[in-house]
Amino acid sequence: MEKFEVVRNDSETVSVLNIRGYLDAHTAPDFEDAINRLIDENRYKIVVDLTGLQYISSAGLGVFMGFIEEIRQHSGDIKLSSASPKVYKVFDLLGFPSLYEFYEKLDDAVFKFNNDEGK
Repeated sequence: MEKFEVVRNDSETVSVLNIRGYLDAHTAPDFEDAINRLIDENRYKIVVDLTGLQYISSAGLGVFMGFIEEIRQHSGDIKLSSASPKVYKVFDLLGFPSLYEFYEKLDDAVFKFNNDEGK
């Protein structure tokens, strides 16, 4: 099994968390820590790049749900990009596409944040 990893890249206004491997009960705390660090730094515009994510469990999905309210209260959001069909299907089964914006490409998600600035 591939080691779970969170790689963070910040631009001026948007932070990208690239997650890879298996996001489950064992690795969810690592993902929570990464999001908590962003919140501690008042970085509320977050794109989660799912390119390398091979598997997500209910515990992994719970991390998204655990933070979204606080992030949106600070005029931020979590957008998701580059999910494989297998991973997207899990999000889709649980109704995530009605709660979160999904993008095929990372650049599109970042672009959307940058173009929503003035609205």
